[in-house]
This record gives sequence, structure tokens and C-alpha cells, in this order.
Amino acid sequence: MEDLTDIYNDLIMEHSMNSYNKKQIENPTCCEMGHNPNCGDEIEIQIKLKDNIIEDMAFTGHGCAISQASTSIMIDTLKGKTIEEAKDIIKTFIEMIKRETKNEEDLRKLEDAIAFKNISNMPARVKCALLAWHTIEDLLNKQEEK
Repeated sequence: MEDLTDIYNDLIMEHSMNSYNKKQIENPTCCEMGHNPNCGDEIEIQIKLKDNIIEDMAFTGHGCAISQASTSIMIDTLKGKTIEEAKDIIKTFIEMIKRETKNEEDLRKLEDAIAFKNISNMPARVKCALLAWHTIEDLLNKQEEK
């Protein structure tokens, strides 16, 4: 029987190779560039907001399998959520990666993004997994300031 780690690895590979979230969206409400100078990963996240809800999201750019998969899975996780719900999920993801939470109930809201739980054991990959999450966090904070 496949263990959870194998399933998570399969999910990460699937999203890194076949991301249907990697595209442009028409008339995005806003977009934000994210860049990891350590490895050269670079993404642009676009979102379309309607009534405080993330109606659509997409990304473009390039990077390693971890950053591309993390971005794609993040989009699946946050699409359809309110800005407040999204910010709560983002905070939980970052805490999980930084080993600041292990609360199973909190981690459940991450849905497929929990696949990155073991990235915290690979310090060199942490920034790759967090790139999109920090980028969308910046984007949402800027939206709230408007």
C-alpha cells in the first residue's frame, strides 16, 4: 500500500508538470510578482476578486518543481475563498512549513497543500515552497490597504 508521503510526492509532481493553473486570466483585479533570488524562481500571481471573494487565480513564470507545484496547489486551495479565509489558510501554511503548528484541525484547511508538510525537513527547499504563499500574502495585504 502506498504511504502518505508517496501520495504527496505524486501530487507535487503532477502539479509541477501539468499545472492547469499556469496561464493568464482575463482582466485580473491585481497581480503581484514573486522572486526567489537564491534560485532564480520567478512567478506572477494574478487574481480576480468579486465581492471580497477570490473568483479566479492563475500564475505565470518559471521555477523548480517545488515552487511551481506549490503555486498551483495554492491556487486550487484559495480559489473561491474570501480574502479573510485565504489569509487564514496562508498563515497556517507558512506556520506548517516553519514548524510553528502541528494542529491537525488547522492543517485540514490546507487541503492538498498539506502535501508540503515534509518540506520543513529540507531547508534549501522551504523558500521554494513559500514563494507563492508570501507573494499572495503581499498581494492581499496591498488590496486591503486600498
